[in-house]
Amino acid sequence: MNICVYCGSSNGNSSYVLEVAESFGELLAGEKIRLIYGGSSLGVMGRLANSVMKNGGEVTGVIPKGLFRKEVAHQEITELITVADMHERKSTMANLADAFVAMPGGFGTLEELFEIITWNQIGILSKPVVIFNVDGFFDSLIAMIDHSVKAGFIKPKNRDIVKIAETQEECLRLCREH
Repeated sequence: MNICVYCGSSNGNSSYVLEVAESFGELLAGEKIRLIYGGSSLGVMGRLANSVMKNGGEVTGVIPKGLFRKEVAHQEITELITVADMHERKSTMANLADAFVAMPGGFGTLEELFEIITWNQIGILSKPVVIFNVDGFFDSLIAMIDHSVKAGFIKPKNRDIVKIAETQEECLRLCREH
């Protein structure tokens, strides 16, 4: 199984998020699940990839040529795929993945999450999408999604595309369900 994880290329303010990234990487490696991610050696992304590699797992990073200046491409992973731009990065990651997980991150993480939800909604793909709600990070976002359902902008059946996990074990279970 291959799981694409969207997460921050910065550390954020919570060392707990970094600890969870390390622990989740260990779990992925132990379960023989290949990590597909954005290819950075920095932040939550780097911590997750390093943990998978340290624990004997496999990692595929996908990074656009233009981000080499802003993000440091991880040279010590199983495979680093260089693509032309963000569009190719996202489609490559989507094609490689069997499921998608969002961990704490910024605008890029949110954009990737919502694009993959939308691709499921409109039938481009049909793969599990899980928000790993580390330490309540996504509580406000989840409330906003639920508000959009109540307001009639998201159909209840489409709300079901997004699963919420509070633990890494629940996250993996939801990734395997489909």
